[in-house]
Amino acid sequence: MATLAKFQCHIRHSLKGLQRGLRLAEGKRFLSAQAAEAAAAVTPPYAKLVKQLEHVRKVLPGEKLTLAEKVLYSHLANVEESLVGSTTSQIRGNVYLKLHPDRVAMQDASAQMAILQFMTCGLDRALLPVSIHCDHLIVGERGERRDVPPSIKTNKEIFDFLESAAKKYGIRFWGPGSGIIHQIVLENYAAPGGMMLGTDSHTPNAGGLGMIAIGVGGADAVDAMTQTPWEVKAPKIIGVKLTGQLQDWATPKDLILHLAGKLTVRGGTGHIIEYFGPGVDSLSCTGMATVCNMGAEVGATTSIFPYTDSMRRYLVATRRGPVADAADKANAEHQYLAADEGAVYDKVVEINLSEIEPSLNGPFTPDLNTPLSKFGETVEANGWPKKLSAGLIGSCTNSSYEDMSRVTDVVEQATKAGLKPKVPFFVTPGSEQIRATIERDGFTKKLQKAGAVVLANACGPCIGMWKRNDNIPDGEPNAILTSFNRNFRARNDGNRNTMNFLTSPVVVAAKIFSDSLAFNPAKDTLVDAEGKPFKFQAPKGQELPSAGFDAGNTSYIPPANPEPVPSTQITIDPKSDRLEVLEPFDAYPGGEMENLKVAVKVKGKCTTDHISAAGKWLKYKGHLSNICNNTLIGAVNAATGEVNRAYDNGEGMTIPELMWKWKKADQPWLVVAEHNYGEGSAREHAALQPRAMGGRIILTKSFARIHETNLKKQGILPLTFANEADYDKIDAEDIVSTKGVVDLLNGDLSKPVMLIVTKKDGSVVEIPCNHTMSKDQVGFFKAGSALNLIRERAQANKAREILDSIKQQPEHYADVHIYDRHFIVTKGDQVTLPFRLKGVNVGDTLKLDKVSSLGSRDFTVKGKPWIDPDYFSIEAVVIGKPKSAESVRVKHKRRHRHDRVLRHVQDYTVLRITKLEIQ
Repeated sequence: MATLAKFQCHIRHSLKGLQRGLRLAEGKRFLSAQAAEAAAAVTPPYAKLVKQLEHVRKVLPGEKLTLAEKVLYSHLANVEESLVGSTTSQIRGNVYLKLHPDRVAMQDASAQMAILQFMTCGLDRALLPVSIHCDHLIVGERGERRDVPPSIKTNKEIFDFLESAAKKYGIRFWGPGSGIIHQIVLENYAAPGGMMLGTDSHTPNAGGLGMIAIGVGGADAVDAMTQTPWEVKAPKIIGVKLTGQLQDWATPKDLILHLAGKLTVRGGTGHIIEYFGPGVDSLSCTGMATVCNMGAEVGATTSIFPYTDSMRRYLVATRRGPVADAADKANAEHQYLAADEGAVYDKVVEINLSEIEPSLNGPFTPDLNTPLSKFGETVEANGWPKKLSAGLIGSCTNSSYEDMSRVTDVVEQATKAGLKPKVPFFVTPGSEQIRATIERDGFTKKLQKAGAVVLANACGPCIGMWKRNDNIPDGEPNAILTSFNRNFRARNDGNRNTMNFLTSPVVVAAKIFSDSLAFNPAKDTLVDAEGKPFKFQAPKGQELPSAGFDAGNTSYIPPANPEPVPSTQITIDPKSDRLEVLEPFDAYPGGEMENLKVAVKVKGKCTTDHISAAGKWLKYKGHLSNICNNTLIGAVNAATGEVNRAYDNGEGMTIPELMWKWKKADQPWLVVAEHNYGEGSAREHAALQPRAMGGRIILTKSFARIHETNLKKQGILPLTFANEADYDKIDAEDIVSTKGVVDLLNGDLSKPVMLIVTKKDGSVVEIPCNHTMSKDQVGFFKAGSALNLIRERAQANKAREILDSIKQQPEHYADVHIYDRHFIVTKGDQVTLPFRLKGVNVGDTLKLDKVSSLGSRDFTVKGKPWIDPDYFSIEAVVIGKPKSAESVRVKHKRRHRHDRVLRHVQDYTVLRITKLEIQ
């Protein structure tokens, strides 16, 4: 029996090995077939970019450009409009740049609102490459196989909506379980010298591959998707000079944790961080991505590294060798992928990598940096919990193969010593490719043997989708260690008193084997299974897998160049609590704002997590009315110290309840807050929600960049105190009117806006305020939102495009096709209707509105490219009278050789299109 059991076991393992081998072979064939097309689809248009760079050099003669400036300026919509007559020092921080990105990436939570907005534009396709990644809505609890199916079931309506929209508009769709957006982008779409917008604040992760990648809101993404130039104020440039090489336990994560401690959460606002110096070449591509990813935590617009050999190695390893070859050429011939020698930065930070030591940042803010060597005494001094409660490794920041290999080395050291984790231990692979590769190479088995729960390829606990089962009572102070990028209150598990200390994956992996938060794996010892002292050795790892990457389940991989399928139906159930059709915001009525009321005055840090919480609220990302109910629920009332509490004439209620109450009463309102308002995630809802509930002004000491832009996009006026001390002069329920908004509307951008504040006692205070509105942003404000303006422009452009196409037809006759009983014009300007149009004469002008009833039939006139008929009407002139035409149809009888000729009369009228009007 024992022999039989062994034989059966051997057979099972052999079959598994055979199945795995077949799967690998099939995957390799699939990838090989797609490789050339995929590489071509993601290679930046280097010839065009370097040609524009040459033009830029003529416009800015003698200027030495940073790498960031080269990439940005090469993507300008109009070089002269942005740069003529200026120097780089005059451009930075002053000039608004209008840019054409190469691509857009969206995660599932933010993609819902972006797609809902794009749908209103009347286009049949996205006008540049776009990808959607389903990573935010999967709960992390028990492991991939047990977590993904129920998450798909719970979010089926959302995933179906996104997938059908992707199919309709020609968007690449990465389904749930495929991986985290930024890891997939790095593996598939990022390319040196390219430019991308992403609807997530950690989009700069792609800077690890030398790309300008900027986190934005959904309305900004719609700009790019409609080929509307995307506008940003030219960032200043912080240069970070790296020398030396990381030692022992130090990792790229420690570099950015150290820099965050130096710059603080506001230090990078309005800047791009550009790394240079001899130390750069010692970093791996995925290590540089980690550094760029967390540049968001200091408020940077983005971060970028120059092109290196490690980038080339990574491109080749991820089946993009042709991209590397093209980048090599662009850099060698035009120096496109590195700063000019002698380029000047606005600020330079010098860091010797050899002196970087492991560190931990937190709690509750990502810039509170403590070196590992001093962490124990800091824990004691601050009264932080002495016991560790959980360790979590992964997120878009640290889920690469290199990270996982080093973590496995640490865990294996402990396992060989007979040690077991003292606390729950979770590991999140960054993508299906990483999951499959670490499984093949034995890492997964070693991690699971040590007690790790390997979660799905998704954001999970990092974004608050963590179903925590370790019986920590809500509100109880406790400490967790993570390799994540953000650690605001209640972000991970909903408990405002969970202290998340951000650190490197290897420090998390080592510290879980001691429940003491103060344990220092670089010098402290533990007791092994035999009672002997055990000390960790500095971890080792592999930059890239020696056997290459295993793509895993290739069904996740979308076509490289998907064609739109316009006939795809996108259905939104009016009764749905997950999705809601967007209604356009009203245009600004003109004049000054009168009688606004202060809804709440916020004290202290107010991130987008405070303004529009994630976690359980993620399910309402596509339903604006429902998600409005979490508006500012994390904010602290400056007058009372209460969280999520506001007052109206003494009556207390939640902040959203007050906003809804005033919305129903047509009472416009504003919010007053402190510094860096809206830092954190690129959460467009944090701007959409106040706008939908009647908010018109947000007044702060300062804004985070993405959030300020999002407010402008939604038609809210963001103002800052000219004198920060004036924050103390305004309170909740004060009545506010403006002076200077009319000047702004009339194009005078230089004048400040004055707020006339009437206090409860009747006294009046004037508060001068600053704004950063550009001419285009004033246009958004007037129109009611950027989307309103984009929609108008897109429809007008489409009308011109169709009319131009019509005029180019020499025959002046239209191609007409029958579709669903409708006659559809695809080109030309002269239509012959195959039925009689009664009651008209030659020369009569007809207006055909949408679907018009003519005779006994309905018909619709549509242009090429396709346009939804709900958005336009056509005027036509009758140029031919109804006539009779004789047609002949021959029908063969079955039993007779002779033919029977059937004759019938058909009436028709000839029309010439004279006007196409967008509604």
